[in-house]
Amino acid sequence: MQKISFMDKYPVFTKKILKTKTSYKTVDEIVEYFCKNIEEHPIAVYIGIFDHYKYTSSLKVHEINEDILDAKNIICCFGDKLKIPEIAAVRPRSFGIVLMKDCFVISFIQAPSPVANNTMIEWVEAIENI
Repeated sequence: MQKISFMDKYPVFTKKILKTKTSYKTVDEIVEYFCKNIEEHPIAVYIGIFDHYKYTSSLKVHEINEDILDAKNIICCFGDKLKIPEIAAVRPRSFGIVLMKDCFVISFIQAPSPVANNTMIEWVEAIENI
């Protein structure tokens, strides 16, 4: 995974996975993979799926890079502490899953919890399985 500063503000972890380096063929298959991991995790809770591509393409005025073929977010939360009110600003978590012509790009904003962040990295790394 690569850590970048998206828009010079947001700490984002991202990984480009060539279609030839994974057994997953669609965004929906990867969403199912994340759902399974979330369900099996002792703290994580599944919240929902946002079809980013469908939403954006349905707008009367929109722009979508021609190389982007599908894009969904799976939303979950790893929050096991609620000690300060500001923590609500950085929860829940979202994995962005984007299908490009030759690859998937999986990204997420750095989690405030190092344990949650490491878990998210492990899950993304395991998608590249060939």
